[in-house]
This record gives sequence, C-alpha cells and structure tokens, in this order.
Amino acid sequence: MEAAMRHSAQALAQDVRQRASGRPGPRVITGRYRASWSSETHRVGPVVVSEVGTSAPQGRRLEFGFVGADSFGRHYSQRPYPHLGPAVEQAGPLIVQVLGQAVEGAL
Repeated sequence: MEAAMRHSAQALAQDVRQRASGRPGPRVITGRYRASWSSETHRVGPVVVSEVGTSAPQGRRLEFGFVGADSFGRHYSQRPYPHLGPAVEQAGPLIVQVLGQAVEGAL
C-alpha cells in the first residue's frame, strides 16, 4: 500500500510539473517554480499519507489567479493558470484503481 501511494504521489507531482511548463499553464522563466513541486509519503499509525505540493509563494496565485493590490500596494489582474487542479482531476480515478489493486493484492 505504501509503495502504491508513493508511486501515485510521485506521478501526480510529475504531472503537475509538466502542466506548469508553459501554456495553458504558467510560463517557465527559470524553472525554479516547476522544480519546487514534490511529493512526500509517510505513515501515520496504520494510515499511509501522501502529500503533493510546493513551497513556492507564487503557487496559489498561479493556480487561482489574483486581482487586487499586493502587500506592497502594486495592483494586479493576473488570470489563473490551473495546473494542480487538472492534474488531480485526471489522476484521481487512476489512483483509486492503483490503491484498490494494492488492497486486493494484500488480501
């Protein structure tokens, strides 16, 4: 189960990186944002938990867009470039299938 979760989370992070590599997602300037996406899998008691995310501050703004003034008073009207949401929507059914197979294999 843990291996299936780890593999699924890594595949999701890779898909997000690809979607964050130019239009319709955000443009690549330095590649640091794309490289900031990672996955981590660990156990919490009998439960296996996987997290996929970024520590980059622009992640939320790129995914959802931003209209208004920032903390420096600069005004923006930045459209969203969804890359995480579409990756999760596409990966969801596949992850359920992989985890179901892992459970069946363990039984």
